[in-house]
Amino acid sequence: MSEALDELPELPYAKRLSPEVAARVIPKIAAAYNEGNSIRAIAARTGRSYGFTHRLLSECPDVTLRGRGGDNKSRARRRAT
Repeated sequence: MSEALDELPELPYAKRLSPEVAARVIPKIAAAYNEGNSIRAIAARTGRSYGFTHRLLSECPDVTLRGRGGDNKSRARRRAT
C-alpha cells in the first residue's frame, strides 16, 4: 500500500459528506489516485462505493482519470479461439 492510501480515513457509508469533511478528504483521495492507486483500492479503504469515489475524482480539477487497462479486443479474440 502507498503512503497516501494509508492516510485515507474511513467514511460513513450512504451518508452525505459535509462540506468540511469533503474539503479535508477530497485532496487526500486525489493524491492517492495520482500516486497510482486504483479507484477500487481507494473505495475499499474509505468504505465508499466505486461509483462515489469515481464521481469525486471526476469532479476534482487536478485529477485526470486513467483509461481502462489492456487491449480488450485482443483478449476476447484469444478466448474465442
